[in-house]
Amino acid sequence: MATAHINDIDLYYEEHGDANAEPVLLIMGFTMNAGAWAAQVPALSERYHVIAFDNRGAGRTTQPDGPYTMRQMAADAAGLLDHLGIASAHVIGISMGGMIAQEFAINYPERVRSLVLACTTPGGPRSAGYQQMMDSGAEALEAESLEALMTPERLQESMLLAFTPEYLASPGPAFQQMAVTTLQFPQTLEGMKGQLMAIREHDTFDRLSRITAPTLVIGGTDDMLVDAANSPILAERIPGAELHMFPGLRHGFNVEDPDEVNARILEFLAKHAMKAAA
Repeated sequence: MATAHINDIDLYYEEHGDANAEPVLLIMGFTMNAGAWAAQVPALSERYHVIAFDNRGAGRTTQPDGPYTMRQMAADAAGLLDHLGIASAHVIGISMGGMIAQEFAINYPERVRSLVLACTTPGGPRSAGYQQMMDSGAEALEAESLEALMTPERLQESMLLAFTPEYLASPGPAFQQMAVTTLQFPQTLEGMKGQLMAIREHDTFDRLSRITAPTLVIGGTDDMLVDAANSPILAERIPGAELHMFPGLRHGFNVEDPDEVNARILEFLAKHAMKAAA
């Protein structure tokens, strides 16, 4: 657990597993911090050098006034790899982190050994659920405080967009750890709006063909937060991409069913590990 000065911010990051193993860079989604990877880090760090960090505008990283851009946050990720002396890594991005990961793969192709895009979108008007995302984002940008956005009704709605009612009735330890770190290291209004503006401007639809890394696209079939129909769009437009959807799961599919999700990710990483290919 450390902080590095990257570009114009102090960026918090964590390293897990053997530092001599192949590196895996985890890029988290909107409003969340590195603690939200609790369902993946233990499994991945058994075989890989796992690096997780708090994005610009979240958690323990600097939360400057926005707007931010996905390309800017991809440059933050590249700067972290520079700081750690890592030339290339397997990259896993979830939700907004998947948007950042797309920009990372497009702008730094030589630094991506493989790419996993989870419950994310190419953005822009040709993506699924685009207008709904624009409408909900516009309302959030008008908020004068986080408290105005975090009413009990809104929190309950967001939980049901992320998880099935059956899971919420008895959530696992990864959910609890994610909740604790979110409360312990809260996002500011400035950070939330900065990230949201980056999401609203995100559009890689016409550039996805430039991604050269082996790519796996995953998501829950019942995701309503980032429309599940975006996963097939990404897989179709990224050359050679694989698609795997988890039936009946929503936006938080990686937390709700970590065993199945981790097994699929590990299987993919193993196919593209440099040591395995040597």
